[in-house]
Amino acid sequence: MTDLPHTSTNRTWHALVLGRAGLDLYPQIDGGKTRDALGFSADMGGSGGNIAAAMGCAGAKVALLSAISDDAVGYFVRQRLAQYNVSDTFLQTSQGHSRTSLAIAEVRPSDCDVVIYRNDAADLQLHLTDAIRTAVANSNNLIVTGTALISEPSRSTSLELMQHAKSNGCTVWLDLDYRSWNWPDLQATRSIYSLAAQHANVVIGNEEEFAVLTDQLEDYIKQANLPKIALPMGQTVLLKRGGYGASLFSQGQRLDTGVYPVTPLKPYGAGDAFLGNLIHHYSCHEDWPAAIAYGSAAAAIVVSQRGCASAMPGPEEINLMQQSITMTPTAKWC
Repeated sequence: MTDLPHTSTNRTWHALVLGRAGLDLYPQIDGGKTRDALGFSADMGGSGGNIAAAMGCAGAKVALLSAISDDAVGYFVRQRLAQYNVSDTFLQTSQGHSRTSLAIAEVRPSDCDVVIYRNDAADLQLHLTDAIRTAVANSNNLIVTGTALISEPSRSTSLELMQHAKSNGCTVWLDLDYRSWNWPDLQATRSIYSLAAQHANVVIGNEEEFAVLTDQLEDYIKQANLPKIALPMGQTVLLKRGGYGASLFSQGQRLDTGVYPVTPLKPYGAGDAFLGNLIHHYSCHEDWPAAIAYGSAAAAIVVSQRGCASAMPGPEEINLMQQSITMTPTAKWC
């Protein structure tokens, strides 16, 4: 159905993930507010780190392309990556005053406050090396998160690697991962995101994130014509709809899928689990409905547990979820 590059068993890496990895802190008592916390538990976080962790737990040979600070927090992140089967071969150590980012996230199903500290963030210091270029040419997938596009040198590194990957038959996935406070204005964001989208095979985001690319999103969705109009290069588009599932748009066809209903403990982490497991499953089987269902099951598991990276399930847990709970509604081609 899609014209994505086929997975090659001769390549070194299943996937390389480009983006932020940092320190996550959670109030020790579920349901509590950060301002009232008497203590915190710690884990690795960040969209790039979480997606890589999801793929590592799923059994993929995956590496993170990022930078961390040369301090105890950076060392903590490096240790956790190893715990989640993610290679740190290409993880750079930033110089100067930049520091590994920090997020403090409440564990609540609603009214959940998440504060992210990214001033002079280390991951935005990622620079291009010959070793990274070689690795990308020997990977089946490159996943780039939108937060890597915020500033230089990470922005230029990301864009050049996306071009390099595509020219070497590596499937490029762009996770829009839009955070308005990271950008000076909408026009600046739209310009950079549109350029990045041109270099991607698949673009993933929710309605708010795709609205960065176009002012006419609702009309595009109604016409099932999102890729053709919003993304003129003909990319495959995966629209995340939260509790309503997801919609895939590709080559004039549309696939609507549902969710695995669970009682959520918190609202974050699901998107990273969904994407990491979807990509790994699709790379192995090249079946969109099955891949989206697999990613959705992983998302349901993560959203119903504490933490993000530490909650990423393995194949047995995902298979059990799919056997015990029915996706609602079931997937349907339109």
